[in-house]
Amino acid sequence: MIKQYNVYLICAVVVTTILSSCGKQELRPYDQPFIHIMNNEASSATVNYQALDVKSYSIYLSSAPLTQNLEVTYQLTIGDGLKEGVDFERITKGNSLVFLPGIYDVPIRIRWLPSEHFDPDKDNTLTIELVSNNLGITMGLPGPDGLQKKFVITKVK
Repeated sequence: MIKQYNVYLICAVVVTTILSSCGKQELRPYDQPFIHIMNNEASSATVNYQALDVKSYSIYLSSAPLTQNLEVTYQLTIGDGLKEGVDFERITKGNSLVFLPGIYDVPIRIRWLPSEHFDPDKDNTLTIELVSNNLGITMGLPGPDGLQKKFVITKVK
């Protein structure tokens, strides 16, 4: 009788454990799609003032597979120490990029040019900022800080 009671007790404990682990308060995985720009997990980079180089700055999509095109609009803000055509050239034209279904990163390409009249006391930054998209996806990392919504490139001596 005691053996049978132990078996019933063990079964009751197992069933109770299984049933108590299932409930309305289960956590669902975090799955908020977002678009961000970074390079080696950083939100900034430098380029030498004498560089003659083409650099790619990728915009990334973190999402489940999309079934339609995602158009992302961005803007470039140029500091007063840089001039387009003198310090850099935009290889990627326009201010929007399209992510086709299955594509998760699209680059913005910039050709950096040597500067003969570089002034280190001026604002020698070029900022790429994500502005909007056609699917209402979060711009930058999810959260109140909006990290990786901007990428700042500084030309340095």
